[in-house]
Amino acid sequence: MKNYMLILILLLATTACATAADYSDDAIRTLLPFDAIPAITDPQFVSASEAKLDADAPVIGVTFNDESHAYSLYLLNGHEIVNDLVGGQKIATTW
Repeated sequence: MKNYMLILILLLATTACATAADYSDDAIRTLLPFDAIPAITDPQFVSASEAKLDADAPVIGVTFNDESHAYSLYLLNGHEIVNDLVGGQKIATTW
């Protein structure tokens, strides 16, 4: 526990000493080309019993006008965004 506290204090002290000027000459580096991670634009849904997810699998749940959709975080790890229509509302779910 003491080691974690020391690391946290050092991290906070280092962050506090840094300013935006320290990074003003750093180039922006992109790892992936533009649109390399495709959004899900026409999601298909199955019932909870058909989803083949563990009972404790992480999901993002959205409800509008008594309509609910759940998006698996395992699936969102590869897509990061779902454009959907829930209860008549256009939404973007991001991860």
